[in-house]
Amino acid sequence: MSDDSSTSSAENDVPEKAEEDITLTNSDVCTKYQEASKIVNLALQGMIGECVPGAKVLDLCKFGETVINSQAGKLYNKKVNGAAVEKGVAFPVCVSVNDIICNYSPLASEEVEPLKPGNIVKLDLGCHIDGYISVAAHTIIVPEAKDEEPKEVDEELGNCAVACYNAMLVAAASIKAGAKNVTVTEIVNKVADSYGVNAISSVRMHQMKRFVIDGVKEVALKDPTADELEAGEEKVDDCTFDQAEVYAVDVAMSTGEGKPRPGILRTTVYKRNVEAQYRLKMKNSRYVLSEVDKKFPALPFTLAAFEDERAARMGITECVGHGLMTPYPVLHEAKEAKVAHFKCTVLLLPSGTSRVTGLEMPSYFKSEKQPDEETQKMLTEIAEAAAKKAKKKAAKKKKKKAQS
Repeated sequence: MSDDSSTSSAENDVPEKAEEDITLTNSDVCTKYQEASKIVNLALQGMIGECVPGAKVLDLCKFGETVINSQAGKLYNKKVNGAAVEKGVAFPVCVSVNDIICNYSPLASEEVEPLKPGNIVKLDLGCHIDGYISVAAHTIIVPEAKDEEPKEVDEELGNCAVACYNAMLVAAASIKAGAKNVTVTEIVNKVADSYGVNAISSVRMHQMKRFVIDGVKEVALKDPTADELEAGEEKVDDCTFDQAEVYAVDVAMSTGEGKPRPGILRTTVYKRNVEAQYRLKMKNSRYVLSEVDKKFPALPFTLAAFEDERAARMGITECVGHGLMTPYPVLHEAKEAKVAHFKCTVLLLPSGTSRVTGLEMPSYFKSEKQPDEETQKMLTEIAEAAAKKAKKKAAKKKKKKAQS
C-alpha cells in the first residue's frame, strides 16, 4: 500500500512560479517605458525635419516607422526563455494635414498631395519595448523651406495650438494617484474656453498596460451632448487614477465646433478584437486575419504593412463586419477649421507624475489670450519644474564629461 501523504507533502513543497510584475513597481518595466519614450521623441524630432514643401505623407510615415524599428532593434536583443523580445511600432505613424484630425496613414497605391508651405501637420506615433508602450503627437506648420520657421502664423491657429499644448500639460500634471478623470475633463474644457476654441469631442485619453494601448480607464476631452449620446456616442465611466499606472494624455482642439466627421479618405488603421471569433468566408479575409494574428495580435496596425495590399483592402471589410477588427477612422473637422493635436505619455511614479514623451511646442505658435488664474499657476509650476530638471541634467552631463 502506497503512502499518499508523502506524495501530497512533496507536491505542496513545490514553490509556485511567481507571477511577472508588469507594473511600474518593477524597475525593468520602468526602463522599457523610458527607452520606448526616447525612441518616440527621436522619431518625432526626425519627422519634423522632413516636413518640408514637396514631402509626401507616405514617405513621412515610412520614415517615422524606420526610425522606430531601427532604434528599437538595437535594444533587448537577448532572448528571454528562448523567445525574442517583441519591440517596434506600437501605433502606426500617422500624418494628418489641415482639417484632418488624426489616424491618416495612406497606402502606397493612394495619390496624396505633397506638403505645401503653411500646411498644418499633425504627427502621431507610438513605440513599444516588450509590449510597454509610449506614444506622442505633435503639431507643426510646414515652412517655406527646410530649416526655416514659418514667418507668419494665423492668430486663430496660434490660439488653438497654445490651448491644445497647455491643456495637455495641465491634464498630464492632473493625472495622479487619487485624482478622478472628471477633474481632468473639466480642466481641459476650462483651457479651451480661455482661448476660444473647442476640444474634439470623440478624442479620449487612455490608460495603457503591457500590449494594451486603450485600457479600461479613460478620460474624455469633453462630455458628449444629448444629441451626441442619442447618435450613439458613449459617456466615459468615472474612474480614479492609481499609483504605478501609465496614461496616454491625448488632446486635440479646433477653431471649429470640435465635432469630428468622416471624410472620403480610406481607413487604414485597425486593431484586432481578440475577444471576437468568426469563421470567415472570403479567402482575402482569411489572409488578413491570419497575418494579423501572426504579426499584430494586440496592437494597432496599418494595411500598408501587408505584402498584398489589394488582398488586405478587400479582406478587411468582412473582418470589420464581423467584429474581428476595430477600425480607427480618419477623422475630419470642417474644411475651414484649424486643428491642433498634442499627445504625451505619463508614468504615475512614487515621486509623482512623470511626462516621458512629447516635444516642446514650436515657438512660432503664440496667443495673446491668457488662461484662467488656476491654470496659469499650474503652467508656471510645470515650467519651473522642467527648468530645474534641465539644469540638473546639464550639471550631471558636465560632471560626467569632466570625469572622462
